Amino acid sequence: MERTRIIIADDESIVRTDLKEMLTNLGYLVVGEVGDGRSAVNLARELKPDVVIMDIKMPDMDGIEAAKILTEEQIAPVILLTAFGQKELVDRAKEAGVVGYLVKPFREADLSPSIEVALARFNEFETLHKEVDDLQLALETRKLVDRAKGILMDSQRLSEAEAFRKIQKMSMNTRKPMKEVAEAIILAHQAGEE
Repeated sequence: MERTRIIIADDESIVRTDLKEMLTNLGYLVVGEVGDGRSAVNLARELKPDVVIMDIKMPDMDGIEAAKILTEEQIAPVILLTAFGQKELVDRAKEAGVVGYLVKPFREADLSPSIEVALARFNEFETLHKEVDDLQLALETRKLVDRAKGILMDSQRLSEAEAFRKIQKMSMNTRKPMKEVAEAIILAHQAGEE
């Protein structure tokens, strides 16, 4: 089984060392360590880890801002480490899309559940994003096909079913998606109007 790859970001080297040791003991693979948020973002973009565990308070860019970028770019789930449990920080972390939050001092036994839940949530988010993208594409295709059907119905005096079958047949004959065929019909119609 492939080991979960993790990047650690904390400005305190002793915390990074302890965390790396705990994670290694638990069977995780630490693929990178950095001391600030900007470096965490850059390293995560480069290495595409499974999880990023980072401190909130770091120089250059704090962990919450870094987490927001990693979440928006769908690079990896982020678990924040902090010695602070203030509501304002927790609210910012939620808004940034953080999927885990560990308050220092934490124990080795706290890590695995946080990592596994973070991975599960991130996979759910990715599945939802894909479903939304697929639905948007289907809706866009449907709108274009409906518009192309209307053009064929008007210009060739076809019924709606005949216009649809014609688009479908052109799609199969040219081995192009119906969306592309519909776009071509619309473009040809627009060019004919000019």
